[in-house]
Amino acid sequence: MTTPDHPHASDHPHAPGRSRPSDHAPAADPPHATDRPPSPASPAPTSLTRSPFESDTFTSATFVTVGRGPALALAAVWLVTRLGMLVLLASDSLGIGGVGQEVQLLYRYWYGQFADGTFPPADPTWQYPPGAGLVIMAPGLLTPWLGYAQAFVVLTLLADAAVTLGLALADRSRLTHGAWYWVCALPLLLHLPLARYDVQATALAVLALLALKGRSPAAHRLGGVLAGLGAMVKVWPALALIGTPRGRTTREAWTAAAVTAATLLAVLALFFSDSLGFLHRQGARGIQIESLGGTALALGRAAGLWPGTVEIRYGAYEYVGPYVSTLGHLFLLFTVAALLWLVLWRLRARRWTAATPLDAALAATLLLTVTSRVISPQYLIWLLGLAAVCLTSRRTVMRPVALLLLPAAALSSLAYPVLYADVVTGTPAGVAVLVLRNALLLAAAAVAARRLWTATVSPVRA
Repeated sequence: MTTPDHPHASDHPHAPGRSRPSDHAPAADPPHATDRPPSPASPAPTSLTRSPFESDTFTSATFVTVGRGPALALAAVWLVTRLGMLVLLASDSLGIGGVGQEVQLLYRYWYGQFADGTFPPADPTWQYPPGAGLVIMAPGLLTPWLGYAQAFVVLTLLADAAVTLGLALADRSRLTHGAWYWVCALPLLLHLPLARYDVQATALAVLALLALKGRSPAAHRLGGVLAGLGAMVKVWPALALIGTPRGRTTREAWTAAAVTAATLLAVLALFFSDSLGFLHRQGARGIQIESLGGTALALGRAAGLWPGTVEIRYGAYEYVGPYVSTLGHLFLLFTVAALLWLVLWRLRARRWTAATPLDAALAATLLLTVTSRVISPQYLIWLLGLAAVCLTSRRTVMRPVALLLLPAAALSSLAYPVLYADVVTGTPAGVAVLVLRNALLLAAAAVAARRLWTATVSPVRA
């Protein structure tokens, strides 16, 4: 499910006191899609209610420190942090530098291919669904006034602002802090988010999940449309629908997503050639150095137990040598196992709240990220966005996961671009950063899966 990304050529993942209103799930899907406090006959699982992460003290002490504040405060912090990201992108000299070259060279080259009416032919770095072409072409709307790279950054900031606004509106009546989390967490990735199209894909997923929280069939269909568009842009936003309540909500959202994706695919296939060429390139990928499998090989190489090397393949740094193919197949099996677990979870789930679709989307994306043969720093954009939308619900069980993702994002920035030369050559510093980052991601995935299962499947203790 996870499309490969790389930093280079293929785009390479409550104030205490007064009472507060609770979240609401769609009224059309009782009894699962309710967000009322559990009745005495069906209390929340003991293991969750007793967790310090679920207490009001934890929520206030941890997230109110940045302050919910008025809308102007949120806007001011957004402006200051994004200005800092722009300054870093303008200099583009941190670590190995060249973060912005992805847009200036590769995206602009792809834009020229689309202008000729074709998806990049025989280009190993193009490994994305056809809808990604729309994102690559969109800066052309502003090129009469801006250069391509400048126009791309402007559109990325607009997508970022749309996520912030959507989260802020969801936070407004619930004393939650999703918008603050997003605004303050994204800069942990430095200027990378402004030079990749993952912010746009994340915006589609976040807005889809926020729409699915609505009560009306129109809101459910809108969520499905946005998820369908996201799936055609980056595949993984389809996971926004994994946790929709059974019944009418699922039928409305999933049907809208399927129709949207099929229609967009047909239109793009009509106007552009080679729209499905990415499929065979996707399957030929190896083990990228920043993935969990790559970390295992890096440790083996550092210990003198594995004689492989690093090469640029399909626009990314990948390991080449003994056992690489076997390890790649093993991680494909892990991905299949993660998908089967998600299917089992959906079949076994018995309790839904308004937070369940949000929590399920984050857990699913984490599971498919850590089992992927590719993990690039921009994958953290997805995870931070999904964690932020989880935090718009007071019923979420993903607060510990949201916390684990913050140091993971900071370490991702150390891995790329700050210490990327060390990561590629396998120095002790480079290996240590990857081990810590990937250990946090693995822990976050395990915690997310366990808490989702406990909240929705495990029997309720009396």
